[in-house]
Amino acid sequence: MEKMRALKMELRAVTLPDWPYSSLMLVLFAEGAASFEALALDHTLGTLKAQVKDAWPNLFRQARFISAVDFVQADRLRRKVALEMARIFRDVDVLLVPSLRDEQLTITNFTGHPSLTLRAGFVEVSEARSDWAPDPANPLPKFNPAHRVPHGITIVGRLFDDGLLGQVGVALERAFGVAAEKPAGF
Repeated sequence: MEKMRALKMELRAVTLPDWPYSSLMLVLFAEGAASFEALALDHTLGTLKAQVKDAWPNLFRQARFISAVDFVQADRLRRKVALEMARIFRDVDVLLVPSLRDEQLTITNFTGHPSLTLRAGFVEVSEARSDWAPDPANPLPKFNPAHRVPHGITIVGRLFDDGLLGQVGVALERAFGVAAEKPAGF
């Protein structure tokens, strides 16, 4: 946020209503299950590698039991959230949010607001992490020595205002001093 102030960006706190945003996921699960229905009907979902509780194959299977009423209610919430985002963007140009975390990722997935995840610096990690439930049969790797990986932030923009999002992203990567850093081999 200090870098944003140095770039003469005006910062303003924004609060989202305390709504059950995770309820929107019913729509994603139903749409995903419909898209991959052939895999369920010909029993090839079982051939996909990840079969832990929260992996896509199991979510596709479970989605076949979502009620029409629950789907419609989730879609109504989707519209309500879209209207709330429109209200917020009347007062701000971009939102700065944690990368791929919290409710904002779910919200933008369902409202269509463009987002840009960019490097804000780097951190050292000694083990891989995943948002999936751990699979005891395939533990995540540990690193010794630790790996230097990007630490990101995400900016969210108004609908159809991707250009401003790109301009802000480039300015921030330059301010963070990471714009010129490239992984080996690039």
